[in-house]
Amino acid sequence: MSELILISAQILIGLGSGLVVGSGFVAFLTVLGIIPRLIQLSKSHQSLPAYQFSVIIGALLGTYFTFTDWTIALPLPLLSLWGLLHGIFIGMLAAALTEVLNVFPILMKRLGIDKELLWLLMAIVIGKIIGSLFHWLLFVEII
Repeated sequence: MSELILISAQILIGLGSGLVVGSGFVAFLTVLGIIPRLIQLSKSHQSLPAYQFSVIIGALLGTYFTFTDWTIALPLPLLSLWGLLHGIFIGMLAAALTEVLNVFPILMKRLGIDKELLWLLMAIVIGKIIGSLFHWLLFVEII
């Protein structure tokens, strides 16, 4: 009987935690307005169901692959495409967060170097590219 209570408690805690994290993720995407901004920039209002489906399937598959040992051996070109898509997503997320918070213009103005904003952005972009290449070329084991 105590095993049944323990298993029930674990299921309840797991579902509750998943609901909280999932709600936070959806709220984060909603506040940043990534998907509406993508639709607006690409003028692809007709693809709204595809965007919704992609976010849901991506979140579900990401969760599944995170908590299991199941892996997919991909050839190098597909692995490169996978890495590129990850980089695009992280870059768009960072750009959306920065746009919402207006971090860089405020920071540059307070430091008195607002004319060098382009140089700061280029340094961040180049640093991100070099860091990603360093990680993918040296630390990711390609099967």
